[in-house]
Amino acid sequence: MNRQDDRVIRSETPESWWEAVWTDAPITTQWDDGEYTGPGRGRTPSCSNSMPTMVFSMLAALGVEAGHRVLEIGTGTGWNAALLCHRLGDMNVVTVEVDARIASEARARLVAADFHPKVIVGDGTRGYGKDAPYDRIIATCSVGSIPSQWVDQAKPGAVLVAPWGPLYGGEAVARLTVTGAGTLTGRFVGSSAFMRLREQRKNLPPASDFLDEDLWPAGGVESRTTLSPDEVGGWVHMFAIGVQAPDIFCRVSDVEEDSYRLWLFDRGRRSWASADYVRGEATFRVVQSGRRNLWHELETAWLWWDQQGRPGFDRFGLTVDHRGHVVWLDAPANDVPIRVSASGVRNE
Repeated sequence: MNRQDDRVIRSETPESWWEAVWTDAPITTQWDDGEYTGPGRGRTPSCSNSMPTMVFSMLAALGVEAGHRVLEIGTGTGWNAALLCHRLGDMNVVTVEVDARIASEARARLVAADFHPKVIVGDGTRGYGKDAPYDRIIATCSVGSIPSQWVDQAKPGAVLVAPWGPLYGGEAVARLTVTGAGTLTGRFVGSSAFMRLREQRKNLPPASDFLDEDLWPAGGVESRTTLSPDEVGGWVHMFAIGVQAPDIFCRVSDVEEDSYRLWLFDRGRRSWASADYVRGEATFRVVQSGRRNLWHELETAWLWWDQQGRPGFDRFGLTVDHRGHVVWLDAPANDVPIRVSASGVRNE
């Protein structure tokens, strides 16, 4: 359902266009921030119309009521803003879009459908303070950090719904309530996979900053592991690992039918590790280099998740307060252990 096919233009192939529109799947509407406009696929999707079941589930989590004022971050096609206008009235909806062309097209689309929300071209991280405070805030893009401006622009008791995920990967929709000055807390309500807020794109360093892959194993320390790289690549697995090791990221290379290499890197550009998956093998070759043993850190994080009964996203929650972003399991008092801090210092 999430595989992108060739482009479909309504004026050229209306039947295929309508089929795509009525399919419960995300539809990419922009590639590479608009730089690629040709047939097929560009390099990176940069705007989309989310799959309807995701849109509806997030709106259900938002829980709007008559009279509520809503701030939407990420106008996109304008469909979500139109749904909010239909429910609340045009004057109660403000939507912010960073891309001027996307905003212009969405505004025209909304007007044609007789909806007139306030469409703002601007940096989504800043929200829109002129019409604050809001009863509800919803982001149609993912974040790794809830901007303080969103919190400042929310009323006490307001609800904020946003896809959130750590650097390593894995992401879920958080439903957070403003419980005090600058404080949010709530649970994750379902898995998600959204494009990142442009101002928070990861922009990770290339593998060449760590080693020349042609010289691998490049003097790294070799070992074997019984934990398969295939056991750590699921969306919730990556989430559980990422919230414990907040500065590790991964890549995959040498992909063949029965094998591939999983790479781990730290954002500080000081350490790397590789784990080679081969189908049917009981143990897997690991190579580690640098100040930190990144594979061992990943194993420790995965084992913690395994020992908790392999919880899904619905058992995790998020609190945003003076400590930063704290992920917890089952209850706010049960902070997920951070195995390695952003500075690389191990916390036991």
